[in-house]
Amino acid sequence: MRFIYNIIFGIFFLLSSPYYFWRLQRRGEWRSGFRQRFGKFDAKFKQAITNRHTLWIHAVSVGEVNICTQLIRAMEPRMPNLKVVVSTTTTTGMGELRRKLPSHISRIYYPIDTRRIVTKALTTVRPEAIVLVEAEIWPNFLWRAHDLGIPVFLVNARLSDRSYPRYRLFSFLFRPLFASFAGVGAQNEQDAEKLRNLGCRPEVIQVVGSLKFDAAKLQDRSLVNIKGMLERLGVMEGSPIIVAGSTHAGEEALLAAQFLRLKRRFPNLFLILVPRHFERSREVGRELEQAGLKFAYRNEISVSTKHEPGQIDCLLVNTTGELKYFYEHATVIFVGKSLTAEGGQNPIEPGALGKAMLFGPNMQNFREIAAAFVAADGAVQVKDAQELESALADLLNSPERRHQLGQSALKVVRQNLGAIERTVEMIVQHLEGGELYVAPRHHRLAASHDRASSSQDSQSKPH
Repeated sequence: MRFIYNIIFGIFFLLSSPYYFWRLQRRGEWRSGFRQRFGKFDAKFKQAITNRHTLWIHAVSVGEVNICTQLIRAMEPRMPNLKVVVSTTTTTGMGELRRKLPSHISRIYYPIDTRRIVTKALTTVRPEAIVLVEAEIWPNFLWRAHDLGIPVFLVNARLSDRSYPRYRLFSFLFRPLFASFAGVGAQNEQDAEKLRNLGCRPEVIQVVGSLKFDAAKLQDRSLVNIKGMLERLGVMEGSPIIVAGSTHAGEEALLAAQFLRLKRRFPNLFLILVPRHFERSREVGRELEQAGLKFAYRNEISVSTKHEPGQIDCLLVNTTGELKYFYEHATVIFVGKSLTAEGGQNPIEPGALGKAMLFGPNMQNFREIAAAFVAADGAVQVKDAQELESALADLLNSPERRHQLGQSALKVVRQNLGAIERTVEMIVQHLEGGELYVAPRHHRLAASHDRASSSQDSQSKPH
């Protein structure tokens, strides 16, 4: 099986490499760390992991970075001898890792899944355990980890409507891989059942909830003065702001047309568009121009920028890692990839901010979470574009309704906290007795109390 997989993967990689490298170049910042994708690491990284007990955590891209940060914060007091190495696949994910993780955490790119490359990477890092965030299954990596006796954990496990049938179709390949996991933290019982069907051993699966609820609590301050930026764009204090986050193709043009109609009723209305893939920004900009929208690119705003009220209708965000901070200034939030595309994006972050949010009918990747918000009256789910425009108008016209939605969403988030601690407990229990596990229970409880006190202090300080 391994021989056949490596032949097929080699052919596929050879054929797809032009597109692969084109995407890297399009996203920018691809040269830094590029050799790591081939299992080659510099002397500084090798020195940092020498004679250390290493835990390797893999975060596919931006969406998993906050989860990694919370996992590390919860793990370090319990395993103080730990050296954490975090990998990612994308350049945008690497940018987030560099921005959000402290300097003592090593950051690398995930190796390309060939036998030679993953062997070189695992031999260099020599992890005592590996944690995969969500379902990122690469056969050679998992085969080699199993051969080396390295326990692998799958956390925040979720199987989409697209990935689950594919894994079942190729069960002859993936079933032994799923069976090899030392521990699996599923988001809900439905995912747990799917994982059992794919070969995960029932005794290693725990339903812990979604780690994204805990990750949304992250108290990192923005390095950007969003309020000042909006003032320079001529947005007056108290103006209603629609923030459309993680939008996909088709949604920006639709929202631009709706915005122009809504502005007739709400003259001071302002729109912030944050495409999911920032490299689409020029394409989106052309669509906004065709719609007749006056807009500014986020990366072209400086301290010298000065617009009079009404000169700019829309801010087009062509940077990464700032969506949460724009959400904080929203009157109403639209969660993208839910109207003209399928899958949806994360609704937890707006909910954790207590903001009124809407999303379309296509929230397949967050089905249970979206349903929880809607059932608790913490979000509005619309059927189509016409219903979206009507719902936006209703919310812009009703501060009381916006407040009610935001408070209900906040309640849903609070009710679902704790998945991080349950996940860490699952990992630590497996590693208990090893040298990674050295902190006595009373020390762990003290550390947990210190973290809670620190969080309360940060919330009580004025921002």
